[in-house]
Amino acid sequence: MKLTRAGLEADRAAFEAAGYSLPTFDYETVKKNTLENPAWIHFGAGNIFRAFQANVVQNLLNRGILTAGLIAAEGYDYEIIEKSNRPHDNLTILATLKADNTVEKTVVGSIMESLILDSGNEKEYSRLKEIFAKPSLQMASFTITEKGYAVTDAKGNVLPAIAADFEKGPAAPDSYLGKVVSLLYHRYQNGRLPLAMVSMDNCSHNGDKLFAAVSAFAKAWCEKGLAEKEFMDYVTDRSKISFPWTMIDKITPRPDAKVEAMLAADGIEELEPVITSKNTYIAPFVNAEECEYLVIEDAFPAGRLPLEEGGIIYTDRETVDKVEKMKVCTCLNPLHTALAIFGCLLGYTLVSDEMKNPLLKKLVETIGYVEGLPVVVNPGILDPREFIDQVVNVRIPNPFMPDAPQRIATDTSQKLAIRYGETIKAYQKDPSLNVADLKLIPLVFAGWLRYLMAVDDQGNPFTPSADPLLEAAGAYVKDYELSHASKDLDKLDKLLSNEKVFGVDLVSAGLAETVKNYFAELSCGVGAVEATLRKYTNQ
Repeated sequence: MKLTRAGLEADRAAFEAAGYSLPTFDYETVKKNTLENPAWIHFGAGNIFRAFQANVVQNLLNRGILTAGLIAAEGYDYEIIEKSNRPHDNLTILATLKADNTVEKTVVGSIMESLILDSGNEKEYSRLKEIFAKPSLQMASFTITEKGYAVTDAKGNVLPAIAADFEKGPAAPDSYLGKVVSLLYHRYQNGRLPLAMVSMDNCSHNGDKLFAAVSAFAKAWCEKGLAEKEFMDYVTDRSKISFPWTMIDKITPRPDAKVEAMLAADGIEELEPVITSKNTYIAPFVNAEECEYLVIEDAFPAGRLPLEEGGIIYTDRETVDKVEKMKVCTCLNPLHTALAIFGCLLGYTLVSDEMKNPLLKKLVETIGYVEGLPVVVNPGILDPREFIDQVVNVRIPNPFMPDAPQRIATDTSQKLAIRYGETIKAYQKDPSLNVADLKLIPLVFAGWLRYLMAVDDQGNPFTPSADPLLEAAGAYVKDYELSHASKDLDKLDKLLSNEKVFGVDLVSAGLAETVKNYFAELSCGVGAVEATLRKYTNQ
């Protein structure tokens, strides 16, 4: 059996006998509708898009709620389209890995067209311009990572590729964002048509990040006379172009070899992953958890698609922000980061296995239910306690999810402030709460310091995950060894007072001594991490 349109037609009965759910909509009719009157184009044809948005659209097509499918475009790694999408006729196998040890297998066929966002490729770029000139187009969405929206570096200097495109104008830009804005300019030139530009990346206030990038290009081009001056008015007019905030949550680890073997055992051929020249790991299948959330600000000047029929939530901007804070500051991300740090120290390679350890389970339950919930931002549309229940009892323990603490530990220095600092600030502001009552959030901070030593609980060296502050922060602990009575702990104060790292000055907040004492206990010898966890989780 082959994952192609011809393969599905030839072996439909065999696919169904092997337990696969297949598209039931009229493919040729939907494709015709999509090509002639596209409604939704998505940039960044990666795993979460194929596992989540594309599957939602397929379900709506099957039910007759939608009549047009998706168009996928890729502007960074063209090989994703060339070596994965097109050889399989834009089909994907979605393996939904459930906590009850079952796998739901779906052939997702809602992507009707895949395109390369390359201004130097006349055929591909002309087709994209044609799509952007269509009045039917309602939404251009994005999963290009938070870094994809960057216009400047950490020092505020315009990135070289962006600066070059500022000078070139909209005719043939090279940067990802430049190419997107040039398409938007083409839409402006073809009737100033409305459109929602929807970032679905997992970052706070993502719509603002996309707007900042788009408006920077528009401003530069208009000021240099490379675009009509009214283009800036078009971009900043929310009745024409909107940049809704969204919150997305679905774990989609990179394609797993065990899932590949399972699908191959069903008789499906040519499922081998491809590693592109840009180091993208892509496969004709995706493996993902069953839980998924997508909350979108209801701001669609060209009309909105009925995605609420597929479980996606439309709401106002304030509520999107509350959902984001609930997830990031209390109900999910702080728990993940705690497991990432201590999982690396204790030698785990699967997050799901960590939840079998009563010490780690109690750690995250206490951080979530006891220390976080008293100050949680309740969005009203999702219940925080139920959300944590799902995370602790279903999502993280899912034995089929091949997610690693080492992956989650990436860029930890950039995560601590929002994932824990906001809780500390809330405690400081509430007269009924006492910062000193926080016991396990400071233990996570101490665990990170111990992690920076790059030695696990058995005394074996390990390689910490990538982090922009790895070297700078690691310098504070490089002289400590696994021995009793860590000396000169006060030299950690300079790091612990860094509000950019922790969200608050831990020295001023009165938590620095607690963190240092925990660090001393965690680093007092082999087995000290486990012993310290046992002590403070009372297990």
